[in-house]
Amino acid sequence: MKIAKQDIEVKLEIPGAIIRQATNFGDASGLGKISAEYFSLSAGVDTTPLFVGLEGNMCQSPHWGFLMSGQLTSTNAEGTQEVVNANDLFYWPPGHNILVNQDAEIVMFSPQKEHSHVINHMIEKIKG
Repeated sequence: MKIAKQDIEVKLEIPGAIIRQATNFGDASGLGKISAEYFSLSAGVDTTPLFVGLEGNMCQSPHWGFLMSGQLTSTNAEGTQEVVNANDLFYWPPGHNILVNQDAEIVMFSPQKEHSHVINHMIEKIKG
């Protein structure tokens, strides 16, 4: 799920401040500690080979984030694709792969335990 900034409801607008809120943007109940992450990724990066060996050969950690620049395409277990553009907020549930269409800067928040497992798996894949 993603949403563009201009599509987020303005809850309060006063001189010098605009507050937008997207409610029901994923569920974090029972996830424990959350990690904050900043990724810089080059165009062409594809997580698919890095996730081989994980359940469904996909990242099984949910992520809530903001794409500061660039463009990404997420693909879920059913094969549904969603393009995320610069300045979009996004939520990726467990079971996804990512392709970087344009150089990207990303801020994400993820369950620490689950995403650390995925990151460690990727490190091992790269070490080969």
